[in-house]
Amino acid sequence: MIIGLIIILILVLLLPFTIKTVEENLEAFLFLMGLAAAITSRVLNRDLFFKALEDPIHITLAVLIAGLLFRWLQKPVEKGILGVSNRIPTRLFFALIVIILGLISSVITAIIAAIILVTIVSILKLDRKSELRLVVLACFSIGLGATLTPIGEPLSTIATSKLNEDFFYLLRLVGSDIIPAVLIFGILAAILVHPKKDENGLGASLETESYMEICIRALKIYLFVMGLTLLGAGFEPLINKYILGLSPLILYWINMLSAILDNATLAAAEISPSMDEPTIKAILLGLLISGGMLIQGNIPNIISAGKLNITSREWARFAFPIGLAAMVVYFIIILIFG
Repeated sequence: MIIGLIIILILVLLLPFTIKTVEENLEAFLFLMGLAAAITSRVLNRDLFFKALEDPIHITLAVLIAGLLFRWLQKPVEKGILGVSNRIPTRLFFALIVIILGLISSVITAIIAAIILVTIVSILKLDRKSELRLVVLACFSIGLGATLTPIGEPLSTIATSKLNEDFFYLLRLVGSDIIPAVLIFGILAAILVHPKKDENGLGASLETESYMEICIRALKIYLFVMGLTLLGAGFEPLINKYILGLSPLILYWINMLSAILDNATLAAAEISPSMDEPTIKAILLGLLISGGMLIQGNIPNIISAGKLNITSREWARFAFPIGLAAMVVYFIIILIFG
């Protein structure tokens, strides 16, 4: 059984990064791998099946409703962005973009926050370097802030479900660490993003999504979270044997793997109700911070880079040093405060 789970884990970790077809159909792939893991561990039963059906409901509804609202309000939103950007200092506007999107992503979901970010950046017509910096810093902020509620992103949905905790558990657990980080990324945006605009840039608003595209995205999120629930349950024996005894400090650095893999996948594999809160906190912070380092590390990164044609090399050149510095800072915080 353990050998089978290790093989599944290797497939989950490597195939999305190496095979384009798998990357393009990640939701279906993770569902199949989750099903395989649950069968291999002999934990697939009626209760788990209904739990896997129930877990994605909140985040799926949030994605669907937010997508519809954004479609209906896209034009007024675009006009409002231009109006606000012309009325307040540009650097303050950059900071507010990063901070507000980071904080509200836990309510509107990281996916919708990323779509709004792309819309804002498209309208602002910044030069390439400034555009890249604003997007990266905002995606770090969104990736962190979305974790504060179970509807923000799949990682928070899976973590809350696996720990059998209430809606505000993650806010209580890591809110005091995440909210200051969101503010700091906003300040960095004000300092590092230059107000100068690219007059040759496109600056065009995004095409309005069709109702079919909105529904398909919501369905993919449902399948994605369902697969992660099965994956987490299937990996429970592996976690009990090899992960539970490790130091939180070791787990923290191990989770830099989140830079090349979706952090929700790793959370599903690692988090267990048997762990104490310092261990859970170290796991979550390691996953969340490193998730912004590379494009494939988080959903907002993938959406933003894809819409704005940002390459992996461009992203990593700026994001990796920022993420590594944040990892070191939070490691020191964990050492001192636990």
